[in-house]
Amino acid sequence: MARKRILLGASVILMAVMLYLWGYSAGRTGTALKFPGTAFAAQSSPQLSPVKARPRDVYFPQSEDLGPNEMRLIACGTGMPTARPSQAAACFILELGNGDKFVFDVGTGSAERIAALQIPYNYLDKVFLSHLHTDHFGDLDALFVGGALSGRQKPLRVWGPSGQEAKYGTKYAMEHLREMVNWDLAGRQGLVDDRGYHLEVHEFDYRAINKVIYQENGVTIRTIPAIHALDGPVSFILEWNGLKFVFGGDTYPNKWFVDYAKNADLLIHECFISVPSLIEKFRFIPQTALMVGTQIHTAPEAFGKVMSLVKPRMAVAYHFFKDFDTTASINDGIRSTYDGPLSLAQDFMVWNITKEKITVRMAVVSEEVWPPPATETPLPPDPSNRIPYSDLIAGGKLDVKDVVQPIYDRINEQYGLNFQPE
Repeated sequence: MARKRILLGASVILMAVMLYLWGYSAGRTGTALKFPGTAFAAQSSPQLSPVKARPRDVYFPQSEDLGPNEMRLIACGTGMPTARPSQAAACFILELGNGDKFVFDVGTGSAERIAALQIPYNYLDKVFLSHLHTDHFGDLDALFVGGALSGRQKPLRVWGPSGQEAKYGTKYAMEHLREMVNWDLAGRQGLVDDRGYHLEVHEFDYRAINKVIYQENGVTIRTIPAIHALDGPVSFILEWNGLKFVFGGDTYPNKWFVDYAKNADLLIHECFISVPSLIEKFRFIPQTALMVGTQIHTAPEAFGKVMSLVKPRMAVAYHFFKDFDTTASINDGIRSTYDGPLSLAQDFMVWNITKEKITVRMAVVSEEVWPPPATETPLPPDPSNRIPYSDLIAGGKLDVKDVVQPIYDRINEQYGLNFQPE
C-alpha cells in the first residue's frame, strides 16, 4: 500500500512538471497554467475591490481618449420620421483620432442626443446631409442656432446634394432655412458673439460617382448616388488612415453601393421595418407598406443581400423602430441572406474601430446636461447692433431697475467690467 502511495505521488509530481514545461514552452508562464477548473476561474474572475474602479462595458462620453489611429462612431438617431423618446431620426457622429469630427445627417430629435455627448460645439462644425427628408435634416436648425449659442464660434459647414431642379437642392434648402430663422437671429444681434450664426453651404452634384467632395487633414470623403423617393439622395464614403467608413443614408439597393462600399471597415445602410410591421404597427394599407417597405426603402432581406455582396468588417442596420416585438423579424430577414458581422443600431450605440478590432457597446449619458466647455472665449457683444423695439413695445416695459442694477453691480465688480443696462 505504501508503495502504491509513493508511485501515485511520483506520478502527480511528474505530471505537474510536464504541465509546467509545456506551458512555458508555449509562451505562457508555468505558474499561470493551472488545472482546467482553476485556470478557467482565473480567466473569468478579474480581481475585484470594494473601493477601486474596474473597467466597464459601456461608454461614458468624454471619459476616454481616442487613439491616434482610431475611429469612434456614435448613433444619435436610428429611428423613423416620427421621432420618439427612445429613438431620434437619422444622425451619426464620427470622431477620428486626428481630432476631426463629422456629423452625418441630423434628423428630427437628434440635437438632444448630440447635446448629451458633451462634445464642444466648436468641434461639430461639419455636417454631411444624405438627402433632404426631415428625418435626415429636421434638427439642423437646432444644431445651427443652439450650437452657436452653446460655444460654436465659427460658421456651420454643410455639405449636401443638388437636385433635379435648383429648388430641390441643398443650397436652396439652406437659404430658406436661414430665412426661416430670420427673426430668431435678428433678435440675437448685439447680445451674443455672432460668428457661429452663419451657414457655409457646399452643394455638389448628386449624379457624381465616387467623386471627392471633401479632402482636408488626411480625410477624404466621396459621394455616390442613392435611389430614394426622388433624384438627389447620396451615400458617403470616408477614408482616413487606412480605415474606411460608409454611410448609406436612405437608398434602395443599388450597383454603386455594391461597387464602391467594398472593403469598408464599418458600413451603415438603411434596413426598413418589415412589411407586416408596417401594416400592423404603422397602420399602413398593404399596398403602401409594400411600396414603402421594399421599393422606397430597403427590406431586411435586401439589406442582407447587399451586405453579402459588400462584406464589410461590420454591417450596421438602422432606420427601424427597435422594439421587443419587431427586432426579431428584422434580424430574421437579414439572416436569411447574410451571416456576417452585424449591429442592429439603436440610439447611443457606440463603435470603436481600429485595424485590429471593432468594439460595440452602448453609451451612458445624463439627461440633465448643460453646454460643454467652449474651446475659445466668445467675443463681447456690441449693444449698438441691437434692433430696437418699436415705441409701442418699448413703452410697455415695467421699471425694475432698482432690482436689476444690483445684479449689474455685482457682476461688474466680480469680472472687472463697467457694463450697464440699456
